Amino acid sequence: MTTHWRIDRPEPPATRVGYVLKRYPRFSETFVVNEILAHEAADLPIEIFSLRPTVDTHFQHAIADVRAGVTHIRYGGIRAEALWQEMQRLGGQFPRLWAALAECDGYDASEVYQGLLLAQQVVAKGVTHLHAHFATSATAVARLASLVTGVPYSFTAHAKDIFHENNDEALLARKFAAARQVVTVSEFNLRDLRRRFPAAGKRIRRIYNGIHLQNYSFNPPQSRPAKLVAVGRLVEKKGFDDLVRACRVLVDAGASIQCEIIGGGDCEDALQSLIAELHLRDTVRLRGPLPHREAHQSIAEAAVCVAPCVTAASGDRDGLPTVLLEAMALGTPCVATDVTGVTEAVRDGETGLVVPERKPELLADAIRRLLADRTLGAQLAHAARRLIEEQFDVTANAAELRRVFAAETARSVPAPHVAPALAEAV
Repeated sequence: MTTHWRIDRPEPPATRVGYVLKRYPRFSETFVVNEILAHEAADLPIEIFSLRPTVDTHFQHAIADVRAGVTHIRYGGIRAEALWQEMQRLGGQFPRLWAALAECDGYDASEVYQGLLLAQQVVAKGVTHLHAHFATSATAVARLASLVTGVPYSFTAHAKDIFHENNDEALLARKFAAARQVVTVSEFNLRDLRRRFPAAGKRIRRIYNGIHLQNYSFNPPQSRPAKLVAVGRLVEKKGFDDLVRACRVLVDAGASIQCEIIGGGDCEDALQSLIAELHLRDTVRLRGPLPHREAHQSIAEAAVCVAPCVTAASGDRDGLPTVLLEAMALGTPCVATDVTGVTEAVRDGETGLVVPERKPELLADAIRRLLADRTLGAQLAHAARRLIEEQFDVTANAAELRRVFAAETARSVPAPHVAPALAEAV
């Protein structure tokens, strides 16, 4: 008699992803909305968890198309007694809880509390994988919820969350160590993170942010007026003060230009003062934050889109600004600086012009070159659109991310139960 063995393999659960975000929605995080919409178009079930209330007054129109529900995880006003009672109660539900808490050295009390609340939501909503954006509080909360529930997590590392001088490198290392996969948004970031966290190196991958190409009609730029546009938060790393200084250089050289800077932020007063000091009130206009459709219209009308990014005194810097991808898709020639992953999209002399950071005179020279040679601008714009189609299509890039989610969900299925079965004699 031969004994055959029947292997009872549990069916892999359907992937259901919980997106963990510090704030949702957030005006400046277009890439998050693009990514979620691409997942939903592919019928991936999504749950969104927001750790803070939104503070923005303007939002992307595309947010209205997101079907996923948003769960706001309680934040603030937590008494020590309430936290302890919650921990005692959850200890019975989650046997891993006490061991998980031992891994939270360096956490804020709010992150611990929100991690416990998120763990409950993960179970209640049947989430099979957690994905956080930014390696700060969102990843901290996702990590704790993962440790408590056993549901795997991954995160996307961007810019300030990995470059700012105030980041705790030891805490970052623990986040990288526990994550099943880490995604980052440029080859520059990939090399830097693999150098800093070699133990996690094989689990760090580059997936570019992307845009929905069908929303961006390409128009050749030759006949546009001499208008410059820049879009982003008014913070040091965007380098908009260098753009204002470059405009002074251009005007002094006899250029008749108009410049619009779209966005809001802490540097607004300083920029207004600089504009006044350089007598550029008739040339440079701060338009504040605008709805994305209006911002896109301004980009599409401009002769040049400028991204004068710099490395801030804190070490903070941009990853790869989405506005560059949008401008390149729309057919607006771009001038950018050589910061982090920017040159992976704006390639000097191929898809745009690149200058060193903090060099307003060189920035002005590059802008002047595009304004004077519209044929060159058109050549760069056509090549830029081709590159966006090849590497920055959110449909393709989100599909790569979904493969990560599905693989980690499958890996988390318990080991198969093997049982002997009666067999016929042979």
